Amino acid sequence: MPKQKSKKKSGYVPYAVGFKKPSEQAKIQAIGSRPMVPELDPQSFKEFNFFPSIPQATSIDDWLAQYDEEGQSYGDYLSQCPWLSTRKLKYMQQQFVKNGKTILEKYPNGKIYLLPLGDFTGENCVKFKTLIDFAQMYLGIPVAALPGIALQEENHKIFWTENPEDRQAYGERASARKRKFEINSRYHPGTKHMQLKVDETLLRLRSIIPADAICMVGLTMYDLYGDDTDLFVAGMASGNHRVAVFSFNRYDPALSFSVEKWYDITCDSSMSSSDRRKLILQRSCKLLVHEIGHLLGIDHCIYYDCCMNGSGHLSEDFRQPMHLCPVDLHKIQTLVGFDVVERYEHLARFYKEHEMNEEHKWVTKRIEFITNQ
Repeated sequence: MPKQKSKKKSGYVPYAVGFKKPSEQAKIQAIGSRPMVPELDPQSFKEFNFFPSIPQATSIDDWLAQYDEEGQSYGDYLSQCPWLSTRKLKYMQQQFVKNGKTILEKYPNGKIYLLPLGDFTGENCVKFKTLIDFAQMYLGIPVAALPGIALQEENHKIFWTENPEDRQAYGERASARKRKFEINSRYHPGTKHMQLKVDETLLRLRSIIPADAICMVGLTMYDLYGDDTDLFVAGMASGNHRVAVFSFNRYDPALSFSVEKWYDITCDSSMSSSDRRKLILQRSCKLLVHEIGHLLGIDHCIYYDCCMNGSGHLSEDFRQPMHLCPVDLHKIQTLVGFDVVERYEHLARFYKEHEMNEEHKWVTKRIEFITNQ
């Protein structure tokens, strides 16, 4: 995930040196289906454009104004994705079926685990069950929560605390001893804002990943940083070890953040709690499936406006859509083997229940387009 920098806007900003926006022919080729099936057909429907091209950069901090991304076609994914290999991944400790076609056939006991790091009981916190339900619908892979890790503040420091009764859930031996470790962090006495450093957190996650995990994502409401010069980072992954950590701290629409000082944050208390929670959930769901997509071998998308686009700053992240474009939908459908229309129907119910109106409109029209072919 890109580090936040100051955001400077102008009318026109060129793409990064070397980057060339894919042609229409290149986009169709990247989808990788001949003949084109309705599920992957990118054409518009009743003047509704499902998959616009990636937008022109408008800020020097935009993703494609900074990075010359090569892109990953469907064919590239088939040849690169370790989850589709006939060899068992190095760090996997579970049953492996060499002749399996999908990730769930190759690793029949595999799950994606979400791990709460710190408190998630506040009024504006995301409910973990909602995240689990969404990720499972979106990805088609079983998703489960692990017992949370307590993050305790003492003398302006943060301590990682593992309860003895939870140890077996992490694939470790039961123990009567409570384990407590200080985690690298920083604190500002003026604003009392704290940030958690991602490096040691990732190491801790690697030490407790369950044996049947496809991957494990630690989620926290604490703000994160990587280097001392960072304002913040949204998160970080250790792909080879199948773990990642991400923060929802800066996804709260009532908060405003300085572009110069990591600790300078203000809150607009006039925003209604319901609007605040709804937008936090939408942003958190999108972040979660984007990052799990990377852990499943999907690179940033350069072909269409897509959930797998990169982002250079929060505004760009928030603007991007929830849905996958045909290139990345084809990847995940091949990896998992789900029925595309059934997946969309599940998502439509989720979006309606949680008042994600734009997402519900999009997926409803997409179902209509596919079923009318």
